[in-house]
Amino acid sequence: MRKNRRGRLGDEAGEETSSHQPCVLPLLCVANQDFIGSKCLVHFREKLIGWEQLPGWRAQQRAAGKKLVVTNGCFDLLHLGHVTYLENARNLGDLLLVGLNGDESVRQLKGAGRPVNGESDRAAVLAALQSVDGVCIFGEVTANRFLARAQPDIYVKGGDYTLESVNQEERRTVEQSGGKIHIIPFVPGKSTTALLKKIATL
Repeated sequence: MRKNRRGRLGDEAGEETSSHQPCVLPLLCVANQDFIGSKCLVHFREKLIGWEQLPGWRAQQRAAGKKLVVTNGCFDLLHLGHVTYLENARNLGDLLLVGLNGDESVRQLKGAGRPVNGESDRAAVLAALQSVDGVCIFGEVTANRFLARAQPDIYVKGGDYTLESVNQEERRTVEQSGGKIHIIPFVPGKSTTALLKKIATL
């Protein structure tokens, strides 16, 4: 019994199937994926964008008419709050680029013992998420230089920020290149700090 385009059995769906109907690949075979026969293969490491590669990657997306959403952070131990935030950010545009704080900047922001996972591991885990289209590591505590290269159409900040409380240098950089800032609340009770405290009590 053949499957139709939505992967349902033709008889159960009440739709005709034809012996001449072409093989339809899974609907999620998109960028960073290819296929062997009907199997969709993913290549998340292709989403890792080097610092020097970023301007060219951005120009390519702009030429394709893609609306680029950008966010940034440490993303040390991924949890529900992270993936919910990233999904919501991605749904604001066509592509989501994540700027990832390098290890030294995470230590400056979070203190000794952080990050738990090194920058290469953190970048790879983020790149494996369906909601993420690109990951670029930057070395500074603030994201200003990264934003100047990324030139987002939408820059997403998480938490209880307002336009007045976000880093104003970052705000100017985004707005000067024609971008807008969007605030997405964090998921209550979900944080890496809380997760680490819980692990410490086990």
